[in-house]
Amino acid sequence: MRRVLHLDMDAFFASVELLRRPDLRGKPVVIGGRGDPNSRGVVSTCTYEARAFGIRSAMPMRTAMKLCPHAIFLPTDFESYRHWSGVFKDQMRAVSPVFESGGIDEGYIEVTDLPETSEAIGRDLKQRVVTATGMTCSLAIAPNKLLAKLGSELDKPDGLTILGVEDIPTRIWPLEVRKMQGVGPKSEEKLLALGYRTIGDIAAVPLVKLRESFGESYSRHLHEASNGRDDRPVVTFREPKSRSAETTFDEDTRDWQELARILARLSKRVADELREEGYRARTVGIKLRFADFERITRDRTLEEPTDDPLTIRRAAFECLGRVELTRKVRLLGVKLSDLHRADEAAPESEAQPDLLAD
Repeated sequence: MRRVLHLDMDAFFASVELLRRPDLRGKPVVIGGRGDPNSRGVVSTCTYEARAFGIRSAMPMRTAMKLCPHAIFLPTDFESYRHWSGVFKDQMRAVSPVFESGGIDEGYIEVTDLPETSEAIGRDLKQRVVTATGMTCSLAIAPNKLLAKLGSELDKPDGLTILGVEDIPTRIWPLEVRKMQGVGPKSEEKLLALGYRTIGDIAAVPLVKLRESFGESYSRHLHEASNGRDDRPVVTFREPKSRSAETTFDEDTRDWQELARILARLSKRVADELREEGYRARTVGIKLRFADFERITRDRTLEEPTDDPLTIRRAAFECLGRVELTRKVRLLGVKLSDLHRADEAAPESEAQPDLLAD
């Protein structure tokens, strides 16, 4: 039988911060801001002590402060998170070279052909991770990626879960529908309105009936996923399509210096990520959301792909210069797209002249 392992670091951003501030262990720590009561940012993650107060990822920071005013609020540090992400992923690759990154704090490995038992593989990898990082993780080994990802959430924190097809009725079907991959807020709302509250509720519905409420493709996904079926391979490499970063201001602003400072910081972050991954971008874009929630984008296509931070920053500023700032800005973001490997020959182009030309 096939065996796929999914590993998810426990409260990853918060765990990284605790490496630097061990005095905060055992305390409610929230990552994503400095505890400003006027902040409109959101929680990136938090320690399990903070979760006991009802704080969750993606929750508005203001709400988190109301739930736990005495929590310690810390800003995000993506440079550190990327470093430690590389460290734990190296440990996963040491167990199996068939590795797929699922995000900064998670990944999959194929362990079907390893001779050890699933429990032995899991315990070995957990020990490798804690030795290399000082942080705990939760992992699951299951017959496919879908069940492995669901399983890694079942026994958090520091969990080790082994799932078989026979465990689906007792461990997967009782889960709320929102736990299933591919179910977002709108889909959840519709499923609940139809009376489907658990994954098991969906699994019990014939495919033909699901088609009455959902399209052919999505109804088939619901039917297959709710029954624990998934034949996706562990993909060892996937070409990235874009890289982006954005920030929401604590207060709407039209202040040019503040906008310029944030734009420069975001440009450097995405440029650094691009270079670390061995890519160059040919299109630089920005996104703004105004106080009235209207969103606009502007982009600039360069003559040659680049990973140069100065070129990317100047392209982003040129995009911003094409925006009439008559309203206050709520959110600002930078996006790099049309990516090419750094070792590839530059494509021929009819783009505009290079920004750095005199």
